[in-house]
Amino acid sequence: MIPAAAGHADQQDQVGRGPLPQSLLPDSATVDSSGHCRIAGVDLLHLARQFGTPLFVYDEAHVRNRCREALTAWGDGVAYASKAFLSKAMASVALQEGMCLDVASGGELAVALAAGAPPDRLVLHGNNKLPDELEAAVRMGVRYVVVDSFEEIDRLELLAKQHRTTVRVLVRVTPGVEAHTHAYTSTGQVDSKFGFGLESGRAAAAVDRIARSPALDLVGIHGHIGSQVFRTDAFERAVQVLAGFFLPLDLPELCIGGGLGVAYVEGETAPTITEWASSVKAAAAAAGIGPHVRLTAEPGRAVVAAAAVTLYTVGVVKQLPHVRTYVAVDGGMSDNPRPVLYGSGYEAFLPRATTADRDMVVRIVGRHCESGDVIVHNAAVPSSLEPGDVLATPVTGAYGYSMASTYNRVPRPAVVFVSPEGEPRVVLRRETAQDLMSLEC
Repeated sequence: MIPAAAGHADQQDQVGRGPLPQSLLPDSATVDSSGHCRIAGVDLLHLARQFGTPLFVYDEAHVRNRCREALTAWGDGVAYASKAFLSKAMASVALQEGMCLDVASGGELAVALAAGAPPDRLVLHGNNKLPDELEAAVRMGVRYVVVDSFEEIDRLELLAKQHRTTVRVLVRVTPGVEAHTHAYTSTGQVDSKFGFGLESGRAAAAVDRIARSPALDLVGIHGHIGSQVFRTDAFERAVQVLAGFFLPLDLPELCIGGGLGVAYVEGETAPTITEWASSVKAAAAAAGIGPHVRLTAEPGRAVVAAAAVTLYTVGVVKQLPHVRTYVAVDGGMSDNPRPVLYGSGYEAFLPRATTADRDMVVRIVGRHCESGDVIVHNAAVPSSLEPGDVLATPVTGAYGYSMASTYNRVPRPAVVFVSPEGEPRVVLRRETAQDLMSLEC
């Protein structure tokens, strides 16, 4: 048991809280009579012993539930944004549940194909698609290429002629709508590296150019505005702005992109996928977009974020009198860079004492050679925490593993899916030093 650090630095650090809100845990999470957290009946402590830490643990039922909700809410054509998290297992689940896959690189495309994705269920994104990525997309006949620049139009025309085919495309439009999220995850404002600006006239020029091309088939407009957006009115404004541009074109599809936020910490709330779709559809109808238009989206974070928890082992507890207490774990910014990149907040809990009051606040840090290697700046944890404990952070299913690095040559963690029947399986094995050395020449 650790006494709380004394002193007056960071007074908010000294305020503990009650148990972790179970709303932040995956759908299948339960707490047994001993206080242990289980996913689909499997004890998290057992998974830590069996597979080691750090470890990403996904509740497969949670993922499937959100995929089904997305398909019901948006209909056929809704795509899982695979940048949130991708593996063959994840792609397979999304496809089995009826979703398309949005891929933004040759690597994501390769994983999707390895999972058995039919090309006509793939949507290719990216602001600077590489020549071989475009060539592969045209050759295999993906569902859509989301066009992002005039240079890309030139390249697609050439490839379409070479392959004697017609490429179906959406035009990515930046509608000039501020999403009220972090600057690094805003994409719909006028000053953006993505898409064609509406206000500047570039979007109209792109549409005109494609409409005159026999090699390209303009299917619709795409209007992603950003990520981790909590308020549906931002999407409603985007629809209102896009409608004036979209309606005269008489196109069959309008994609609002992704970006729906999720709650990461106590006190946060976010719309469900169903609520998001309902608000967008209502805004579209009010703007005169009829039912013959396919309205669709590309949720990623909303599908997988809350499906996973990350398990760490506590190595060092360092008390700085009159300052704070540091709790160092065996992972860090290499498996979750979001706190460093965006200042993102997380909660923490002990899976052995899930319902215990978190009466002490500490700073959870990683093992990397950076003072900024912080996982949770002000983490409420039980004061019984001690070295050797398994410590968990919930809502880590999106942009944890997918943004992971091997900084300090630390191998990336394993990823385990727990099936609805309570069967854990490794879907991405833990990297080893040998894996890292395999790239050396």
